[in-house]
Amino acid sequence: MRHTATGWWIEEAGAPEPSAPLDGRHEADVVVIGGGYLGMWTAWHLLERDRDLRVVVLERDRCGFGPSGRNGGFVNGYWDHVPELAERFGREPAVRLAREADSSVRAIGEFCRAESVGAWYRPVPQIEISTAAAQDGAWRASVDGLRELGHGDEHVYLSPEQVQGICRSPLFRAGAAQRTAATIQPARLAFGLRAALLRRGVGVYEGSEVRGVDQSRDGGVVVRCRGGRVSARAAVLAVNWRTLRWPGLSRELSAASSHIVLTEPVPDVLEEIGWTGHEALADCRRMLHYFRTTEDGRIAFGWGGGRMVYGAREDPRIDVDAEVIAIAADTLRRFFPALRGREITHAWGGPIDVAPRRLPIYRSNGALHAGWGFTGHGVGPSHLGGRILAALALGERDELTSLPLVEPDAKRFPPEPARWIGGSAIRAALVRKDALDERGEPVDPLTAGIAKLPKLLGMNLPR
Repeated sequence: MRHTATGWWIEEAGAPEPSAPLDGRHEADVVVIGGGYLGMWTAWHLLERDRDLRVVVLERDRCGFGPSGRNGGFVNGYWDHVPELAERFGREPAVRLAREADSSVRAIGEFCRAESVGAWYRPVPQIEISTAAAQDGAWRASVDGLRELGHGDEHVYLSPEQVQGICRSPLFRAGAAQRTAATIQPARLAFGLRAALLRRGVGVYEGSEVRGVDQSRDGGVVVRCRGGRVSARAAVLAVNWRTLRWPGLSRELSAASSHIVLTEPVPDVLEEIGWTGHEALADCRRMLHYFRTTEDGRIAFGWGGGRMVYGAREDPRIDVDAEVIAIAADTLRRFFPALRGREITHAWGGPIDVAPRRLPIYRSNGALHAGWGFTGHGVGPSHLGGRILAALALGERDELTSLPLVEPDAKRFPPEPARWIGGSAIRAALVRKDALDERGEPVDPLTAGIAKLPKLLGMNLPR
């Protein structure tokens, strides 16, 4: 097994040659800090609004080498959040957010077609599946709530027989399906987006870690790197979990790792279990498993049960964690016994930025505009986020900037070390509870009590 920090997606896609780091003084209309999906989509949508804009993207490593190129490749939206959001913000804003997110799911496919990006875009439903009695009906509040709001066709019940008709497993029970979703090869999308930006004249500087952002009295910004600086009218901060390094923002997120194992090509197994429609699947654990197939017949199987990140500290185990990978590999074979004896060829992982209520947050501070907190669901919503941040950076206030994700009431995590200690304890309790639930064993009071803490604190974590 090849266990790396970058993973198979990047290896398969073939990373482009890196661009040169920033050198000297530059001027731009907007400077984007971060070369992942959110930063690159922001640059793209800035030019969609005004093709004459001067846009610079600064990336500390290489574009697409972080979470954007290493995730599961699930492109989905927000319909499952709508009943809850309708209670907080009203029906119209909640439904409008879901429709905007759906338009981004489709727009990613349109982008791939228009720009000839071979990112394996497939419109497929997102399927939630119970794998234990304790998970049964985890989707009920969403499905029933959407029916009451008149949008019951967006999220529908699946019987055990319907689930087994999609993919057979001895553990699969009933489920639910969200109709607007897709899968992609995430690194191919990231590299294709980077290439499209370069064709449009965006200045992309890799190996350019930002050392500071200075806001001037006249409203502009100067972004400083080791080798140079960029002066601009506005700056966009799109650095995923590294938002933890930015004062004023760091308390509104935490970070934890998620890891993926990948099989050798197993088209015969996929035929045997009937999983030939490429549907995007996930179970209903709190520390969920997510799994999908590849174009060459592999199964990619991820688990969100990794470690908490302490502050913004670099920890090699966040990217390469043999213990978590071993558990994920064992679980994959338990889900699909036909895989016993077949090789797991690759494994990788990395941090995700976790927002207190699972939804991303967009905030402005003068000429600096930031987005973060995708909680492992950023492939589709980062496209919408790029549209939001482009509008904010240009000072345009419209329907996008009035969505519930923009300037929400702050919900903060405690400072370190309390965030890491408490988060680690809660994640351990959730992992224990998931395991006990799957075995049909009673959950001890301490584990149950700790697992309830996020809800008691008004946080919807971690799924």
